[in-house]
Amino acid sequence: MAMKADMDVFSARDLRTRSSELIRDTQQGQFGLITKRGRPAALAIPFDRRLVELGLAADLALGLFERRLVTMAKGAMIAGLPLDAFMDLLAQTGLTAVDYPAEELAREMEVPI
Repeated sequence: MAMKADMDVFSARDLRTRSSELIRDTQQGQFGLITKRGRPAALAIPFDRRLVELGLAADLALGLFERRLVTMAKGAMIAGLPLDAFMDLLAQTGLTAVDYPAEELAREMEVPI
């Protein structure tokens, strides 16, 4: 399932006409931010096995990190975990902690230490 890097934003007013879009997108793994008067009011996240198994904080942190919306340190903070425990959680769920493009990684490897 391909995921977008950002989240959909819906105003409270949008929900009258676009609620089915919000539900469809969350069922497909997309996060949705609901605003009221231009300020964040609610977050729609997919209800899936990972949410049930890990709990809301860890699932939210993983989802935000996976979409590159937060750093690893911020993800750990959201999950309520020390950084090393969050890195372990990333490994357990099959998420890559570092995601370098191949050419950037090659440049990093060329730099003498």
